[in-house]
Amino acid sequence: MVLTNSTKAVLTETDIITKFILPAVIQNGWDNLTQIRQEVKLRDGKVVVRGQIAARKTVKSADIVLYYKPNLPLAVIEAKANKHEIGKGMQQALDYAGLLDVPFVFASNGDGFIFHDKTATSGAIETQLSLEDFPSPEALWQKYCAWKGYTDSQLPIITQPYHDDGSGKSPRYYQLQAINKTIEAISAGKNRILLVMATGTGKTYTAFQIIWRLWKSKAKKRILFLADRNALVDQTKDNDFRPFDTAMTKIKKRTVDPAYEIHLGLYQALTGPEESQKAYKQVSPDFFDLIVIDECHRGSAAEDSAWREILEYFSSATQIGLTATPKETDEVSNIDYFGEPVYSYSLKEGIEDGFLAPYKVVRVDLDVDALGWRPTKGQTDKHGEVIPDRIYNAKDFDRNLVIDERTQLVAETITAYLKRTDPMAKTIVFCNDIDHAERMRRTLVNLNPEQIKKNDKYVMKITGDDEAGKAQLYNFINPKKAYPVIATTSELMTSGVDAKTCKLVVLDQSIQSMTKFKQIIGRGTRIDDRYGKLWFTILDFKKATELFADERFDGIPEKVMVTRPGDIIDENNPDFEAQLNATDNENEAESMLNESEGDYQTNSNPDEDVWQTNETETGGELGGEKQPFIKYHVAGVTVKKLAERVQYYDADGKLVTESFKDYTKKTVQQQYASMDEFIKKWQSADRKQAVIDELAAQGVIWQALEDDVSRDLDPFDLICHVAFDQPPLTRKERADNVKKRNYFTKYSETAQQVLNALLDKYADTGIREIESKDVFKVTPFSEMGRPLEIVKNAFGSKQAYEQAITELEDLLYMTS
Repeated sequence: MVLTNSTKAVLTETDIITKFILPAVIQNGWDNLTQIRQEVKLRDGKVVVRGQIAARKTVKSADIVLYYKPNLPLAVIEAKANKHEIGKGMQQALDYAGLLDVPFVFASNGDGFIFHDKTATSGAIETQLSLEDFPSPEALWQKYCAWKGYTDSQLPIITQPYHDDGSGKSPRYYQLQAINKTIEAISAGKNRILLVMATGTGKTYTAFQIIWRLWKSKAKKRILFLADRNALVDQTKDNDFRPFDTAMTKIKKRTVDPAYEIHLGLYQALTGPEESQKAYKQVSPDFFDLIVIDECHRGSAAEDSAWREILEYFSSATQIGLTATPKETDEVSNIDYFGEPVYSYSLKEGIEDGFLAPYKVVRVDLDVDALGWRPTKGQTDKHGEVIPDRIYNAKDFDRNLVIDERTQLVAETITAYLKRTDPMAKTIVFCNDIDHAERMRRTLVNLNPEQIKKNDKYVMKITGDDEAGKAQLYNFINPKKAYPVIATTSELMTSGVDAKTCKLVVLDQSIQSMTKFKQIIGRGTRIDDRYGKLWFTILDFKKATELFADERFDGIPEKVMVTRPGDIIDENNPDFEAQLNATDNENEAESMLNESEGDYQTNSNPDEDVWQTNETETGGELGGEKQPFIKYHVAGVTVKKLAERVQYYDADGKLVTESFKDYTKKTVQQQYASMDEFIKKWQSADRKQAVIDELAAQGVIWQALEDDVSRDLDPFDLICHVAFDQPPLTRKERADNVKKRNYFTKYSETAQQVLNALLDKYADTGIREIESKDVFKVTPFSEMGRPLEIVKNAFGSKQAYEQAITELEDLLYMTS
């Protein structure tokens, strides 16, 4: 069959790809098995949450991605049906090309190609090519190498494939960018690399692929992977790093075995205060070619850190720092050590792409936190200690002063939320210290007797000092294990805990550190579709979520310079006193920040790690003598909630307080500039369900909207009412209006019976019933005969039935 322009114009987009685009590409030397991928899904689709309901937005896939090798994408092709202009898909293709970081972009309708060339140094950036003139793989690769400035010595490293386990799993677009940019930098001689990737975006898998390619290409032969917790090392060894098999070992008993090529170890297993503990000195400074530092914001950032000793000893090795939260202060800087990140992927990007879970924030303000509490003169606590007379506020509670009723109210709020939503939702409660975590555990146990009777591990304290609790950490993070459900903690679970199904993060801890805040929020950002984990809730009692509004929250922080009093104060300045007071406030804030970080102490057992917080230290000095630290403990204080408000993650990455009605209005008005435009789209649609599905793909959750507005309204009326402020009609009112018009009298009695039954179905459940192919399988239609018999007996033919349905829908949605 010879295709003419008219017959070509009726072909689908798929036909254009298979009959014209792919043959043109393959004919010019591209391998269909190894270099061409179709329908490449780059994003997962953002999750939209309102109430307890969540839905994913639908995302489009790149029609065709061309690769020089599987790990090296070169070009994107976006196809459109022939009825469209040849370059119709270019802007869409450019978006995909940006995600993949490729310079060659093609759009086609089957007549030829529009070629957008980002490497062009002169002449037109976009040119038109015939189908026969599509460039070969070598032609694009040569242009790409020249554009990148690759040398011959770089190519063996850059072209080394990533590891393929045969399961079909491959790096996501941002992981591929992180891998390729790191490999590219190292092949060019860069020896200090920083990768910033939000928690839950696969830093360890990305690190594995980087190491694999460098190791396989023999660019790096001995590799050290450093972490700061046993759970991280074991998790890495057993999961992402498993393909290294017998070439890999975990450093134990302070012994570095040179027989292995891939070494995984704790910082604490390699160093310590005593010279005899410095196991890293068992091998020469040039032993390792590559060191990867996980959670590098922890210790490697500080110049005087014991952990930095290891990096400086192996200074000739290439060193890669991985973190979700680079630390930047006057004394501590990842960027000073590693340089600017070669690649960053933020929490906001992860949520927008649908790879990370969005969050709902429930802010609970307590009266004692907002107004403070002051003891009466000479008042003693439960242990007979005289409580110093001052106003205690949110910073003090559970750190310097315990109020039993406050703990009780926080625990009651947590329990009530879980009972209202899902009592088995994995929950982490972040407390100020270990003592606070224990009291919170006990209170939650007493508030959940039914759950405790089912399993006494329903609530567990998981802290560094508690062996029984630490032993349950694996069960808590394992989605297949139901218990523990609630974990109370202080510092042990702030980072590195891969709790994929954690649905509730409770903040009852004073947090001033942005680094720590990001790490804690990261406990909930992982998505696990298999277990229904698409979003999570933050229950905030300490106003910590105000940090979401900080401009440093979702980006690379600027370096924070801590100014000392002597640097800025001039005693001759008339504003001296004001300056002094301001400086005292800054120093107090800095002190709180440092206090909130805690100190990671080296344990005598190198295979165990304990987090010790500053709260355990002694108090201040009086009369030249150190006084023991006292935490005062009182009861009998009335504590109430002042307010409780719900906020949601919005499109700009900020928290907003809005109903789903408000969200829908914004979403619809982005799609339709006016009600007339929406009505025109609705009335012209062959199936109204297509419009409903299209809005669902943009994040309109119909069930949530019905819950927020009314269950009796049709989607048409919901949109007109919510988005364009029109008075709505219920489905029953619309159905009754049709019946009043006596329109059905032109049909046979049998057809009228069918149409009236369809109207009743519409009034009960909506337009979906009228348009469904299965409507005739349920009563009362099932009593009228088989579906084909109903159509033939009532309307004569399928076409006549479909015409009747179209007229029925026109009557339902008449605007006057």
